[in-house]
Amino acid sequence: MKISYNWLKQFIKINQDPEKTGELLTDLGLEVEGIHSFQSVKGGLKGVVIGEVLTCEQHPNADRLKVTTVNVGEVDPVQIVCGAPNVAAGQKVPVATVGTTLYDEQGTPWEIKKSKIRGESSHGMICAEDELGLGKSHDGIMVLDNELVPGTPVAELFEIEDDHVYEIGLTPNRADAMSHWGVARDLKAGFQQQGEIHELITPSVSSFHVDSRNLRIPVKIDNYDMAPRYCGVTLSDIKITDSPKWLQNRLKAIGITPKNNVVDVTNYVMHELGQPLHAFDADKIVGNEIHVKTLPAGTKFTTLDEVERELHEEDLMICDTEKPLAIAGVFGGLESGVTRSTTKIFIESAYFNPVSVRKTAKRHGLNTDASFRYERGIDPNIADYAIKRAVLLIQELAGGNVTSDVDDHYPNKIEDFPVFLTYDKINTLIGQNLEKETIKSILTSLEIRVNNVTETGMGLTIPPYRVDVKREADVIEEILRVYGYNNIKFGEKINASVANSTRFEDYKLQNLIAGQLVGQGFYETMANSLTSPAHNKLSEQLKEEYSVKMLNPLSQDLSVMRQSLLFSGLEAVSYNLNRKRGDLKFFEFGKTYHQYESGRMENKHLSVFVSGNRMAETWSSPLKKGDFFYLKGVVQAVLERLGITNLKSSPVKNDVFSEGMILSFGKTKMVEFGVVKKKILKSFDINQEVLYADFNWDEVIEVSKNQMNKFKDISKFQPVRRDFALLLDKTVSFEDIYNLSYKTEQKLLKNVNLFDVYEGENLPEGKKSYAVSFILQDDFKTLTDKQIDKIMSKLQQNFEKQLGAELR
Repeated sequence: MKISYNWLKQFIKINQDPEKTGELLTDLGLEVEGIHSFQSVKGGLKGVVIGEVLTCEQHPNADRLKVTTVNVGEVDPVQIVCGAPNVAAGQKVPVATVGTTLYDEQGTPWEIKKSKIRGESSHGMICAEDELGLGKSHDGIMVLDNELVPGTPVAELFEIEDDHVYEIGLTPNRADAMSHWGVARDLKAGFQQQGEIHELITPSVSSFHVDSRNLRIPVKIDNYDMAPRYCGVTLSDIKITDSPKWLQNRLKAIGITPKNNVVDVTNYVMHELGQPLHAFDADKIVGNEIHVKTLPAGTKFTTLDEVERELHEEDLMICDTEKPLAIAGVFGGLESGVTRSTTKIFIESAYFNPVSVRKTAKRHGLNTDASFRYERGIDPNIADYAIKRAVLLIQELAGGNVTSDVDDHYPNKIEDFPVFLTYDKINTLIGQNLEKETIKSILTSLEIRVNNVTETGMGLTIPPYRVDVKREADVIEEILRVYGYNNIKFGEKINASVANSTRFEDYKLQNLIAGQLVGQGFYETMANSLTSPAHNKLSEQLKEEYSVKMLNPLSQDLSVMRQSLLFSGLEAVSYNLNRKRGDLKFFEFGKTYHQYESGRMENKHLSVFVSGNRMAETWSSPLKKGDFFYLKGVVQAVLERLGITNLKSSPVKNDVFSEGMILSFGKTKMVEFGVVKKKILKSFDINQEVLYADFNWDEVIEVSKNQMNKFKDISKFQPVRRDFALLLDKTVSFEDIYNLSYKTEQKLLKNVNLFDVYEGENLPEGKKSYAVSFILQDDFKTLTDKQIDKIMSKLQQNFEKQLGAELR
């Protein structure tokens, strides 16, 4: 939110440095994120002075140039070459002297230098209004009043305004500060706490009066819950023109482009008082009636941005007897706005239900200055004051007569909110005893009325515009921010407690595994828990009826909670692939959400994604794709790091995998992993293989709590390796060999590894060849050849009998 320092000074007379005021605003909870300078004319016309053209003669070497001598208030006149057709002796003109910096329409600076133009020296430039930023005309130089004194700075003749603009990071709860008046109100309280008493100056509307009643436009409201208050008034015989410079400068300073005098006034009052207004062309209101109501779903409506929108049945609309004119509190209509031909207007000042406005704005993807304020909650009690303020400004700038009474519909007044504040609670929350008079002074400065004072506390009433102050704790927060957080003293003693937690806490195990995966070259991701319902159609395991749906989604693509981490991970893969990053290794700790008949359920998961090459290309190692067995190794390493071994494998039954495996501990499923189906990848425009593992993290934590990590000494005796080349049926897996090997020799067999697979020529049909290595080791002595041969012979026999293997 942008706040003009000069504008603030219209409400509170302060003369201190803008930086110091910014510090006070930050201390009051209105964090100033930056302060930048604003000049209505960039550069402030510094170096531009009044000049008197003494002589004007034809340039000897150019038909369209003149050589002039100009008195710029110095001892000697200067020679300036000028190409303007209207330059003549005796004129008073603006002159940019040597060294002056001017700015073009894009804000690019350029400096006036001594130069020679077609052989004649030129010491400055006689300027047109567009060259100075005072207008758009470039037909000729500006000719000024002949009474002006040469050498006078041109800035003194025009309304050049220098301002400082605060960028305030307004928190959503501070709806009361969404205007210059609201910020000034806080400053008044802050200065008072510092011992400086400043009066809050509010614009007077006492001169408002009705000139006639010949253009009354009655208002009818169908739903007072959605529109608790609505004011309207008409003006006739107005003239639409550009706004005066002072108003344009106020709006430009806070980033608003001026339109015309009427629209600019509605914007000005909104940013001045925090009350959004809207002006309708009264001649375009059919039936001379305003209806505040909802319309049937699907009704078409074109807004001011020339976009045709389809209305929802809960969108509150401002209508005439035939058609909608505006989306209440959000955006006006294209056909009912004020134009240069408008002579009669109907002005609206209302208080709309914040929830209703927010839903409508989000449904249509609109974020306007009006909706920004209505969504957070404005002051319902200034609607009539703001409309009168706007009417008086419009009459000042556009003329016209007030041709109706203010039609004010406010049947159920929003009352002040009562709170009882106890001294003990104040001292407990703040941690310091405050004087009762200090508390009362702060509350009064914040326009919180103190109704009664007792020994234990105070009875208060909170004004409706403080939508964030509803509890005793809220009032204490208000006291503390005005008193000053920096004024709270710290005690000399610091107390701290250490919570007892086991090494199996979720965050500890999560950090442990995250560190392991990062060490293996993985990157951690964090995806949105909101996703598109279309993803549920990619797998039969994801049911539409299990989706947890958003009541007020930001968009259709973010309308349900995710039932799987797969699709958010694939979105990350696709994003990177589209940016030429093809070697990817991701992991994410996240939750899935389900709506079952028994109730809602959240489950935590760890997802792992591998796509492309395992490692970056180097001169010493060839590129190697990440494959199923690589992912299996990563998965097993995660579980083994948590002490989970003796896992049972089984084929995956999940339809997101073209091939995959489940690892279980007993009857508890630990993880599913495999190769994602191409059909699913196609939905994300992914054209390369993606491997995915889905850990049931909640179950992993529970199982890991009951596992014991065992440590043993490293053997002093050398291991021995022996290899077998086995001819097997294609149906036999390495897992069969692995399990049978350890059943055959449990004591001395340390490792079994598959290092080559061959299928092809010179092998019988239906056969394959496995090259398997076996590591044997005794922890207490050196193995003999006799022991080794005995073990290998036994292994061979079991492979032949149980697996039908042949030794090649």
